Amino acid sequence: MNSSKTANALMTRFNYVEKGYDVLLLKPSIDNRDRNNLIKSRIGLEAECIVFNSVDNLLDLVCETVFVDCVIVDECQFATVEQIEQLKKITESIKIPVFCYGLRTDYMSHLFDASKRLFEIADSISEIKSICHCGNKAIINARYADDRIIYNGEQIDIGGNDKYVGLCYKCWKEGNLK
Repeated sequence: MNSSKTANALMTRFNYVEKGYDVLLLKPSIDNRDRNNLIKSRIGLEAECIVFNSVDNLLDLVCETVFVDCVIVDECQFATVEQIEQLKKITESIKIPVFCYGLRTDYMSHLFDASKRLFEIADSISEIKSICHCGNKAIINARYADDRIIYNGEQIDIGGNDKYVGLCYKCWKEGNLK
């Protein structure tokens, strides 16, 4: 949370588009915070996108698109493991660069399945850092309600700053939100 992942995804898109490349911008349908076919960052950057669901084949989607020079996926932690494999195949078979932006772990500090697979097969991983309120590196996207950290429940509960805050491991373990 609060590391500007979506802003970075949209800036990468801008850089490709500015140089005349056709970019396929994707997001999973489970991310319903904004209009269905829109990716929007907290700082106001936004762009139209194609929404995919858990049964969509992303390789087929790219192959069916007339012009694609680059694929950018926002909130990739919500993809399936199979879709991560399909994204890898896009880079290997079709030779189109794929950029994935998303969270490594859930609010309980467990890897998302798609993130785990992405870490296993990605050509490179770049971390976008965020800081905890105490000044240390934030590594947990803590879910909270009523000024208390939530430590159990469903893995996915879509939200933003209203439900999640980036914390270092120590503050998360101690329940320190402030």
